[in-house]
Amino acid sequence: MPDITSDGKTRVAWVPSIANINAPTTTELNAGMLLQSTMTADGLAGFRPETADVDTSSLDSTFNTAVNGRTSFSGTMLRLKRQSGTDTIFDTLVRDAAGYIVIRRSVASTTAWASAQKVEVYPALCGEVARIDPEPNTVERYEIPLKITASPALRAAVA
Repeated sequence: MPDITSDGKTRVAWVPSIANINAPTTTELNAGMLLQSTMTADGLAGFRPETADVDTSSLDSTFNTAVNGRTSFSGTMLRLKRQSGTDTIFDTLVRDAAGYIVIRRSVASTTAWASAQKVEVYPALCGEVARIDPEPNTVERYEIPLKITASPALRAAVA
């Protein structure tokens, strides 16, 4: 089997409302705001679950054993490029804005949402915008920290 490259194959949207995060509809997704074209190449950060260990060893154990504990996300954020004129993304993703980050991988980002596509849906709350210090030879950038407010649907399918 050939490897899948990720270049140009990640679609990211901020969606204001989803009734069932395990089966978002194309109507709900199309009501969202696409972000990938204004994100930096490394702008999708912290969307990796971390599973804590629960120690199940006993006093007479000679080997440490564990089972899965709670899952969490840390450092979850979006890194975006500031746009001239009206910057709808910058104006929308303000502190305490609640919605959903929807990520589709392995399909060309220009491909429209369609039924049966695999997506990840993260209920999220925006933190305060953090402007990145200016540097030579780069665009103006900022970060939006995200709080994951409920268990995400990591293997959802578009309805």
